[in-house]
Order: sequence, then C-alpha cells, then structure tokens
Amino acid sequence: MHKQIEKIKQNEGKPRVLKNIFDKSEIEKFLSLYDELPITVHNKKQNVIKKRWLQEYGKELEKLFYERLSNEIGKFKYDNLKTDQGDDILGLFQESYNPIGLHIDGGFNLNDLIYKQTLIPLTPVGSTVIFKNRFYGQSTNFTTDKNELEKKELNYGQNKRSSEHIGLYGKKPFDSDIHKKYVNHENIENLVGLEVELIYEWEVGSMLIFDRTNIHCSSSVIDGKKIGLTTFTKK
Repeated sequence: MHKQIEKIKQNEGKPRVLKNIFDKSEIEKFLSLYDELPITVHNKKQNVIKKRWLQEYGKELEKLFYERLSNEIGKFKYDNLKTDQGDDILGLFQESYNPIGLHIDGGFNLNDLIYKQTLIPLTPVGSTVIFKNRFYGQSTNFTTDKNELEKKELNYGQNKRSSEHIGLYGKKPFDSDIHKKYVNHENIENLVGLEVELIYEWEVGSMLIFDRTNIHCSSSVIDGKKIGLTTFTKK
C-alpha cells in the first residue's frame, strides 16, 4: 500500500468532465502527434496499440496541455514511467479495439504522492466507467482469471494481477443492467461490491479528470476502435 495514504486522501475529489476544453484544431494536432510517435507496444492478443508521448515530440502541445490541466488541478508532476534513457514521458496514447478491464493506476513507487489522471478522447465513440471504490496500492489489474493471477514475472510498467478486491467492498451484487449495457466484457462476479460513480461518455474536445485511486475500466461500447490520451500525475 502507498506510504502517504492520508495525504493522498486529502487531494481526492469527485471525477470531473471538462467540456469543450480543446477545439477542433487542437484535437487534430493531438491526432497528428499520435501519428508521428513510434509504437511502444502492439499487443496483438489484446488488440491494442500503445504509444508513449516522448518529450521531443509535440512541444507546443505539451505547453498547451500543462497550462490547461494546471488551471484545473494546480501544479503537478508527470508520472508516466520513463524512457530507457530516464526521461519523463508526458502521456500514453492507446488505440484500442477491445475494452480494457478493471484496474487501478496507482503507479509503481509506493512512496509517491499520487494525484490525478486525465483522459482525452480523440475519437467520438466510447465510454469509461469510474467506480466509487478506491484502492491504495500500486497499478493493478483486478481479475478472478486463474491464468492471469499466475502471471508474476512482469516487465517494467506492467500492472500486477490481483483478486484482493473481492470481498474488500462488501458482497453486494453488481447492477445487472449496467453490466449488460456497459461492462459485459467483465465477469459480473469480478464486480461484486463495486458501485459506479460516473460513466463518462466520450466526447471529442472534452477531458476527464479523476483520482488515481479510483478503480475504473473501459466500457464495452466501441465502434471499431477508439483512441485516447491518458496522463498520470503526482504532487
């Protein structure tokens, strides 16, 4: 568990959606940046392409992004892993064809004062499910899949696998209507005790801000593919 849990809690709040924070031309610049960046990971099994926002790319956009976000959450530091050379990464672009499962983005250094994370949709169809339930450990994929739980040798930046959320939030069955409409890619038993805080319907030009302690996942609503930019911060 994180060492500064009480300080982390002091900075927590409800998820926020900022509408029309980026105009059409700015979104086009983000998409052009995505095209320019080299592929970091192409996971064909999960059918997802990941590209790290490297510092030497999109310097004008980096300034724009920092100003817009710091106006909302105050001063922050990036916490998006590092390159092989030890340089900070500004964010992570993901092109997904399948929904991403239940997880937490708590980082990998339990001494850090983790803060907010953001999501900027660059395609219009998609949604993200934020749960009220919080977790104060490192970045983790929550699952009951035995094969996933057996994965112990992980590469740098990979989430650990865990089922420790089961029973942690009570035994109330998850809402079957929400499951059917938004999260049918998840085994409903993996959602026991969880309660939805916000379902963020993707809207190009908007940005979602939420705490890194919020458990969340993609929804199962995808039209072919979706592209989003995620950034993690710390104090």
